[in-house]
Amino acid sequence: MRTLNFSIDAESSKIRIDKFLADNISDLTRSAITALIEKENVKVNNKVVSKNYKLKAGDSVEIIIPDPVEYEAKAENIPLDIVYEDNDLIVVNKPKGMVVHPAAGNYDGTLVNALLYHCKDNLSGINGVLRPGIVHRIDKNTSGLLIVAKNDISHKCLAEQIKEHSFTREYEAIVVGNIKDDAGTVDAPIGRHHIDRKKMTVTEKNSKNAVTHFEVIGRYKGYTHIKCVLETGRTHQIRVHMAYIGHPVAGDDVYGVKKEKVNFIGQCLHARKIGFIHPSSGKYMEFTSDLPDYFREFLNKLKRISE
Repeated sequence: MRTLNFSIDAESSKIRIDKFLADNISDLTRSAITALIEKENVKVNNKVVSKNYKLKAGDSVEIIIPDPVEYEAKAENIPLDIVYEDNDLIVVNKPKGMVVHPAAGNYDGTLVNALLYHCKDNLSGINGVLRPGIVHRIDKNTSGLLIVAKNDISHKCLAEQIKEHSFTREYEAIVVGNIKDDAGTVDAPIGRHHIDRKKMTVTEKNSKNAVTHFEVIGRYKGYTHIKCVLETGRTHQIRVHMAYIGHPVAGDDVYGVKKEKVNFIGQCLHARKIGFIHPSSGKYMEFTSDLPDYFREFLNKLKRISE
């Protein structure tokens, strides 16, 4: 358990307490702050307040943050689409809608739960009990290829390749609007959104460099089919970068447009290719995944309305 105290100055007066705390405690989301307020773990001048309490200059705020509850991911018999497997690693084709590893609100039904059943104890332990074997991630609503390490030596080798940008990651996406250039590069740093901590944004503050290369595959009425190659691997990178240049991923309910011209459920983003040097053999290996049904159906729909 930890206790944090804040003294409110004139600049922070009239700000809602839930917003103030979310802005000043980097490891807690606004929803987590709200939960703590509802549990009476937050006090102003030694009195319990509601989440919409507006701070005043001179207020003394105290928040008590309980220790996190330890959780260990459990093995579940969930079918896996295995593209390749050996003693060092496994390449999986993740379906859209599946979360990669357990976290608050998603402790079962994840890729990790399925991997624990399939691989038993043969997963690297570098990322702890909630993310065994996970070298890199893709979003819940992104489909496609993901590599998983079966031991710590393989994990370190693969992670180093990602760090050095020698790990191939190629995606296909359908984005909103018509991209004029046939190819381009988005070089813009990405960090946490200063208000909504669950979102990422292009920012110079507390950010990391992020580079996405894109190439147009096809153009349709109101949409563009593109290939994206990641030079870096930041959270939500393609989604943030494409939204930043005015062409958000189709169906993206976080960074996309509120109402699109063509109805589509869920974002249209697929991790189509990965390539890496095998940790044991030292040979370069590359795998590709066919576009899934949801992606091809949307493409066909766009082709029909564009004729």
